[in-house]
Parts: sequence; structure tokens; C-alpha cells
Amino acid sequence: MLFEHINFLDEQFTCQKDKFIGIRDGRIACIADTCPEGDWGEHYDGRHGLLMPGFVNAHSHAPMVMLRGYAENLPLDRWLNERVFPFEDKFTEEAISAATTLACAEMLRFGTVSFSDMYFFCQSMAKAILSSGIKCNLSRGLTVFSDKDYQQLEAYQDNLDLLQNYHGMGDGRLLVDLCIHGEYTTTPRVVEAVANHAKKAGVRVHIHLSETKKEHEECKARHGMTPAAYFEKLGLFDQPTTAAHCVWIEGEDFDILKRNGVTVASNPVSNMKLASGFAPVPQMLDAKINVALGTDGCASNNNLNIMQDLYLFALLYKGVTGDPTVITPAQALSAATVNGFRAQGRMDCGSIAVGNKADLIVLDTDVPSMYPDIDTACNVVYAAQGSDVKLTMVDGKILYKDGEYTTIDIERAQFDTQKHTKRILEQL
Repeated sequence: MLFEHINFLDEQFTCQKDKFIGIRDGRIACIADTCPEGDWGEHYDGRHGLLMPGFVNAHSHAPMVMLRGYAENLPLDRWLNERVFPFEDKFTEEAISAATTLACAEMLRFGTVSFSDMYFFCQSMAKAILSSGIKCNLSRGLTVFSDKDYQQLEAYQDNLDLLQNYHGMGDGRLLVDLCIHGEYTTTPRVVEAVANHAKKAGVRVHIHLSETKKEHEECKARHGMTPAAYFEKLGLFDQPTTAAHCVWIEGEDFDILKRNGVTVASNPVSNMKLASGFAPVPQMLDAKINVALGTDGCASNNNLNIMQDLYLFALLYKGVTGDPTVITPAQALSAATVNGFRAQGRMDCGSIAVGNKADLIVLDTDVPSMYPDIDTACNVVYAAQGSDVKLTMVDGKILYKDGEYTTIDIERAQFDTQKHTKRILEQL
């Protein structure tokens, strides 16, 4: 495929004008000022479009699209115990499949090309993800409220199956991570066992960390240390880890995350909506911590439009610090793209450079909110909308274009998700 006469954001998120970008064998094969020779297949007229790296949703719970609008206006503990957990208890494999497909469609519609997810019924999720064509680091959520060993848990058997049958599937589009839901939902013995399993399997880890003040302070009371120190002591950070939220980290936590190469998945919309607070991102960036961007699940965000999170991420810290220079557009775009790919271990993704995977999106710039084009990166962060995405490509394959999906039956996904949600609501 050849994008003709298209503007694009380079690795510094500077706009390069009127270029020709060729895609071959799933990768960016050329970036030229004039039309390159050879057979490129489809030619795409890029005038009035902006080509940029696709977004990475670094923390989500995809099937929770079924809870969109259901668990509202409650603090996290009541939100979970009174609404979310009872609803999730009614899930079936079929419901998970439909909801995951719908979530993938929503993410592709808004320019997300890869996501890191933590949930259960992961075999059904994996099949839906592979069918959609999107990339994903998938982890089976693990909680334990007893003295059981890791090997006695259903999650352990699921992890073995996922690693054996799904890790690296879809030419590497689907990767399997291991998961610890959180300090307060597991035991030290299980955390250590998962850490050892991750090392043995050579895979990454996905956790929740210091999402609420209550969680953070109760960990200190139980163990005499913060959740970050607790997980480091138990060896969980020996493998590359994505830690979602990190709203209440303090003191030495910043050094712990930095020296262990932990990525923070910031979820500004979800954290604000649940009144958990907001992660100290400027301090994280000062500490050279890799910060990525996530939506969290639709029960606490209500949509998977990561451009909404991008906008809030770029504005929030200016307001709370009184410093308009914190979080530049380039830092915000890095969090939404290349930093997320780094968290997933996908080092050949996230920027428009020859040899990189063609995980790309095209934004419509021929809309009122994108004129005038003085600073394109600023327009993307502060003015563009998720609905401006005209094309989403993963590994060089177009998965969404101008309202049409090439791999997903969107009407079926919507109908089935609504049907399963209605069934669950009738049972509650």
C-alpha cells in the first residue's frame, strides 16, 4: 500500500508535509518526497489526512463494555462489591466473546491498534482478539482470598493454557502476560509464585498498584511498606511490569519503579470518575519512569476512546500544578503511542520509521476543529476527536476505514452484547 501526498508525525511528533509512505509485508518500507517506483498495491490519497502511529491502550478490561453506564457514582470499594462483582459473576463464554469483539471494534474506531488487558475467560477473549486483527497483551486476572497455593488456583491452569496455546499467535499480535490483580486481592505466597512463573516463562506482568488511598495505606499497615516496595520485595518486578494507576505512590516508590523498569499505565478518566485522584505524572517523568496511557474498563470510563484520555492527560497537570509547561504535546503523544508499545515489549512499533511495523492511523484534518494548522501535534492533542479517525491499520492490514470494518461484523457484536447484557440484568 502507498500513502500519497500525506502529512505525518515523525518520531519527534513534528509534522512532515506531503510525503509518500509505502507499506510492504506489514512494515513501513519507504518514506519519500516523490512517488517511489514499484508495485505498491492500493494507493491512498492522503490529502486532508494526517498519518500517525496508532494508539496503545496500556490498561483495559475489554469485556466490561457490558457494564457501560451500570455502576455509577460510587466509591471504588462499593463500586466493585455492590455492582461490578455481582454482574461479572453472571458472565458466560459467549458473553465475553461478544463483548470483547465490541470492545475491539470501539478501540479500532478510535485509533487504538494495541491494548493490554487484564480479565478472565481469556480463551474466549483471545479468539475474539485474534479474529479482529488488533494487537493485545492479554493477562488472566488473578485474585485469591484464601491460603491456596498458586498451583491450586484456576488462574494457574488458565495461564498454562494461554501460554501454551495463544502466546505469540497471530504472527505475534497476541502476547500473554501474567497478572496479579493487586496487593489487597492476593497473598504474598501467590505473588512470589507468579513472579517465579513469569521468570520461568520469560513473560511480562500486569498489575494494579496504589489505585486508591485506602488500598495504599492498608498495605502499609499490613506489611510496613508501600505496595511498590511490597511487590519489589517479592520479586514481581524482576520481569518487565506494567503497573496500572499508581495514583498514591510516594517517596521511594519513584526510585523502585525506575530501577525496575516498571511502566506506569496512567488512567486519568477512570481515576477522576471514581474520585481516586490522579497519578503524579510530572514527578514520574522527572524520574524517567516510562508512562503510558490507558482507558481502564468501560464501567469506570464509559468509553474506549483513548483520545479523551489523551486530552485530559495533557491538561490535568497544568491545572493542578499551576504550571502550563508540564506535559508537552509530545510527552502526551508518547504516552499514548510508543511508551505503550515499550510496555508491551513491542520495540519495532510506535513510530513512523522505515522498518517499523505498520500500526498506523489516519486522522481527518479537513474538519473545522483542525484549522488552521499552526502546530499539528497541538491540534491532535487539544482539538482532534476520536471520530476524526478515518483509517486504522495493524501490521499493514486495514481493519477500519471510513465507517467500515474489514474483520468485524459490528452489527452482530452490538446485538449480541446487548442481548447478553439484558440477560444478566434480568438475573440480578
